Amino acid sequence: MESAQRVIHRSGLFSRLLVVLVGVAVLLLGYSLFRENLSARLTRDWPWKLKLLDIQSAVTAVLGTGGAALARAQYARTVRPAIGYGGRVVANTAPNERLAWMCKLLNGGQEVAITADTSYWIEYTSAARAAGAVDSSEWMSQPEATAAIASRELAERQDFQLNLVGRGYPIPGQGQGQLFLGWFTEKAMRELESVYVRVRVVDRVGDVHERVVNLLKGADRSPTHPDASPF
Repeated sequence: MESAQRVIHRSGLFSRLLVVLVGVAVLLLGYSLFRENLSARLTRDWPWKLKLLDIQSAVTAVLGTGGAALARAQYARTVRPAIGYGGRVVANTAPNERLAWMCKLLNGGQEVAITADTSYWIEYTSAARAAGAVDSSEWMSQPEATAAIASRELAERQDFQLNLVGRGYPIPGQGQGQLFLGWFTEKAMRELESVYVRVRVVDRVGDVHERVVNLLKGADRSPTHPDASPF
């Protein structure tokens, strides 16, 4: 279920349009080369009497559109977000001084990433499934995921919390800002095996990137002391 970051949609204006223009330029060059090698008699009749571009102009068109497509690809790589996450045991988050496992998301890329969607998928422990819990069958919204977890006699903001991340929420680049995803107490982790979050973000050129993370991967399920802050 967990996945590495991948591009699931590219901007039509800055991607597909350039590919179409490159294709048109190549066709024009092919037509011009073929027409140049025809006899004068054939070029007096349709369709070969139609002269679209001379060879030099057609070559220039191919080089220009190809260069633009290459520049776009290089720029897209430069502004590509680098979505990562981490978790640790923290104090002073859950009520009654209980320790909790907290997970945050960060963007190590150079540019800001804009949140497009966050969805959730829940898998329960074998003990919880034996008691009647049913794993997710489709991706859920934050309210739906919160309600599903709460149905296991777990109280929101008492035993767990999933942060509501709205569409358009910016994630600063270069690791300057962290996006809080959620926290879980030992009681909650006895019920929850995995809580997956599917995060989709949009970069500066309009490409949509997706990363699926497991909030409970590597979690200390019986914490005895808080972890040191990494920052």
